[in-house]
Amino acid sequence: MKATIKSAATMISIAFLLFLVFMSTASFALVEKKTYIVHMDQTKMMASNPQQWYKDLMDSVYDLSIEEEEEDDTTPPDLLYTYENVVSGFAATLSTKQLESLKKMDGFLYANPDRKLSLHTTYTPQFLGLQSANGLWSASNLSSDMVIGVVDTGIWPEHRSFHDSGMPPVPAKWKGKCENGKMFSSSNCNKKLIGARYFYKGYEASHGKINQTVDFLSPRDNGGHGTHTASTAGGSVVDEASLFGFASGSASGMMYTSRIAVYKTLWVNGGVNSDSLAAMDQAVADGVDVLSLSLGGAEAVPYYFDDTTIAAFGAIEKGVSVVCSAGNAGPSILTVGNTAPWIMTIAASYVDRSFRATVKLGNGLSFQGSSLSQSKSTMHLRLVYGTTAGGKRADYCIPGSLDHNLVKGKIVVCHGDFGYTTGETVKLAGGAGMLLINAKSRGEEQFADPHVLPTIALGFSKGKAIFKYLNSSEKPTVSITFEGTVYGTRAPMIGAFSSRGPNKVDVNVIKPDVTAPGANILAAWPPIVSPSQLTSDKRSVEFNIISGTSMSCPHVSGLVALLKSVHKKWSPAAIKSALMTTAYNMDNKNTPIVDAYDFEPATPFALGSGHVNPHAAVDPGLVYDITAEEYLLYLCSLKYTSSHIHAIARRSFKCPKKLASKPGDLNYPSFAVNFEGKARNVSLTHKRTLTNVGTPKSTYMVHLEEPNGVAVVVKPNILKFKRLGQKLSYQVTFIGYKSSEDAVYGSLVWMSGKYAVRSPIAVIWL
Repeated sequence: MKATIKSAATMISIAFLLFLVFMSTASFALVEKKTYIVHMDQTKMMASNPQQWYKDLMDSVYDLSIEEEEEDDTTPPDLLYTYENVVSGFAATLSTKQLESLKKMDGFLYANPDRKLSLHTTYTPQFLGLQSANGLWSASNLSSDMVIGVVDTGIWPEHRSFHDSGMPPVPAKWKGKCENGKMFSSSNCNKKLIGARYFYKGYEASHGKINQTVDFLSPRDNGGHGTHTASTAGGSVVDEASLFGFASGSASGMMYTSRIAVYKTLWVNGGVNSDSLAAMDQAVADGVDVLSLSLGGAEAVPYYFDDTTIAAFGAIEKGVSVVCSAGNAGPSILTVGNTAPWIMTIAASYVDRSFRATVKLGNGLSFQGSSLSQSKSTMHLRLVYGTTAGGKRADYCIPGSLDHNLVKGKIVVCHGDFGYTTGETVKLAGGAGMLLINAKSRGEEQFADPHVLPTIALGFSKGKAIFKYLNSSEKPTVSITFEGTVYGTRAPMIGAFSSRGPNKVDVNVIKPDVTAPGANILAAWPPIVSPSQLTSDKRSVEFNIISGTSMSCPHVSGLVALLKSVHKKWSPAAIKSALMTTAYNMDNKNTPIVDAYDFEPATPFALGSGHVNPHAAVDPGLVYDITAEEYLLYLCSLKYTSSHIHAIARRSFKCPKKLASKPGDLNYPSFAVNFEGKARNVSLTHKRTLTNVGTPKSTYMVHLEEPNGVAVVVKPNILKFKRLGQKLSYQVTFIGYKSSEDAVYGSLVWMSGKYAVRSPIAVIWL
């Protein structure tokens, strides 16, 4: 943890209060027009269909606002979308006066301002233990009727990763379609890519018309992100895939026989919630089995203010699993996004494949780093940095900061905070290469990025040694040796960039849920987009290597599709439980999985329950299942209002007058224990229920790893199951006898023969 838990709790409270103040201020701010997502009570519907009702409602709002407006030049509200499948309501651009008029209409629940969203493999199947014709990849498990819906930047349909050779006809259940648009038609789809739609009304309402000279007003991908994520989740098998010869091998998605449906909602400058909500609504109507969303908002907000979270609830009620990225704001705590318990939230980690390069300084010291440079080894060249490379901000190599006369033919040291533009700046100034040094906030991790000139990425501590050499030598020199693709490095390892808990929305649910491969991932890429995504970079590639929780999310989306193909009757909660309780916490060196930031053991607030283990997840023994009703009782325990719960549930739900459960009693596969104050011997009791999906007659015994300063008592400590599907309950009492400024961790494992059903425990003192 990079800050005390006490300060973390304070940050949660302050952030929530500031959010309420912001919402209060925003409600009364006079703005010309703003897009709102409006939640409605459909039981009040006065027309035969929702679209007509909302249209009539907008007409009434306009008439009422005109009557009450002093001036008569008000423009009508613009109805952008109607939502029917996962949300009850619509998106519309409204003036402040029109919003006030809408609030008076029968059936209105509440309105949220539209929010901006941002984007958060040849080898990873083998790393995850997926092998052809075995286990989960056996023919009987590779059901080709599974449809993965990818909400992202679109797709490049001609890519080899989306070929349909040998695939059976499109499933009869499928109701989706491929929409025509710029450089895209229905003929671009096939038996692999069976759906392609695009949503832009909300984006244009807030950002203006899409510039079709820099983006395609169609499902076609002009950024690369969507093509990369879609192929990671469900891409077909492609032989001889690589990036410049790096990571060469056969590429495939996690479920390479699945169908793919893409929903483009993200454009050159990002996207907005109203469009993604429309995409999710349509995807569920089309018949997807899994929704994969490698995106999120900038701030964590209560679940009733997060429309993606609300739509996800509607999706899981219909049996559609929703998998989301955790975010890329690590290693800071309280940064994890997509935190609702019905969403599966994925952290990102490294696999045991690296792209190694070695720096040798003129004083004989050498350091290993990462590089995707194609160059051969360099001779000893002059090393420049800061004032020896240019003027103000030359240490960050920002555009215009480097002096061509000082840099030409030399290796430039740069702080690595400005992405690919850093290398572009060095190249334009005539530099021969670049040492990219992490800022302290990035720690020791090493991204392998396809920069536009020979580059090696180095961790913060190695950078300090290099700076020391620079300050002690009048004519510092360096040579670089590029070693290519190397296997067997320590892994998995949590990416320092991966967002962390505790859960800012509700500390009673540990987030993220699990980690999966997300650093240095090779997958499909559009040929018109350079690997660096710089306009000055004229290279064209078929595959690219990039990093982020955006990459780990589709790995799990594909695994969820695999599990659903085997266990068609399992709920989204049961599938999530199977992946969480079978996740592992030891790396390939038989030591605890560490954090790439500082190489210290990673905590549940970084890796969740652990690293996904698909072969174990297919037969987990026991699962923690959760019904929609149980989620709603959990919302009651958070003191949500009836209108907030109604909007999430899409129906009336009355909280019990005497609610027996607490937030910590949600039947989640992990334990978040939150003690208030510093009193000793304070206790909390959480309840859980397990469902037998393993051996009909089986006995499980509990094994505990108690957190430091906390005693754990489980009653009963033995569970005897007599049949499949049987449910047995237990309760856990946590007794804090020694408080701590930082979180402490442990685990609870139910064991029976080959089964080990593990739940992490994270304890904090608020």
